[in-house]
Amino acid sequence: MSYTQIKWMILIVPTLTVGLWEYVRHTLLMPYLSMEAGNFLTPVIVFLISMTLLSQLFHRLEQVQEELNKERAENAALAARDLLARELHDGIAQSLFLLSVKMDRAEARQHGLAAQTEFKEMRKLVHEVNRYVRQAIANLRFQANADEQEIEDSMKSRIEHTAKETFIHPSIQWDIPDPVFTAKEKVELLACIREALLNVRKHAHADLVTVTGSGDAEAWVVRIDDNGRGTILDPFQMKDRYGLRIMKERAQELRWQVDFIPLSKGSRVEIRKGAETS
Repeated sequence: MSYTQIKWMILIVPTLTVGLWEYVRHTLLMPYLSMEAGNFLTPVIVFLISMTLLSQLFHRLEQVQEELNKERAENAALAARDLLARELHDGIAQSLFLLSVKMDRAEARQHGLAAQTEFKEMRKLVHEVNRYVRQAIANLRFQANADEQEIEDSMKSRIEHTAKETFIHPSIQWDIPDPVFTAKEKVELLACIREALLNVRKHAHADLVTVTGSGDAEAWVVRIDDNGRGTILDPFQMKDRYGLRIMKERAQELRWQVDFIPLSKGSRVEIRKGAETS
């Protein structure tokens, strides 16, 4: 029942009830019901009718107040995220870019294989950190607009957009309903899928990539498969795979299981929640 309907019922129903009660009382019940008893029952009936209707109104008002409080809290959090994104972009991201430029200039003045190798490793680390800062900025800004749009794009279309950013065009088979994920989980899962696709582009040399998602709110599994050269080593344990290690840490914070699985042709990154899915 809507708020307007409840309001009008509170105004109309008690009035009609009292009128009907007084009519029945004076036409049919006068021989059986004394004046004192009738006068006592009238406010009791009005009280019971009013409380029955008002309880629904109070419940509706409590729901509205709870929604307003939740919206205020979310708006405050989103404003903080947007501010953090701007600070990251204006501060850390630009500083990393400047550091990279200075390293390139310093490297040009150095001679010797050892120095060149060291600068190469340093530049690689700076580029990795810069990429993750920019990814964090993208995640923050996506989250800031998520509630306004109610994540207007489905998860499948968001994955397609993410894949385009990594210059990979995977086959996507997605059966997990969008309401299964909270806004935060959608952002984190997209970040994990993005990192897995970046890892495929950089290391796998694959020409076929598949992203599949299946399950429900109780248990789901997401797999990123490729037909690349694969590896028997666990890349999550490699020292130079900072992105995958960060990806695994952020997934574990949400109590998701992340595994690297070698395939007969290529490899698989599997992200899973709940009971293991075969």
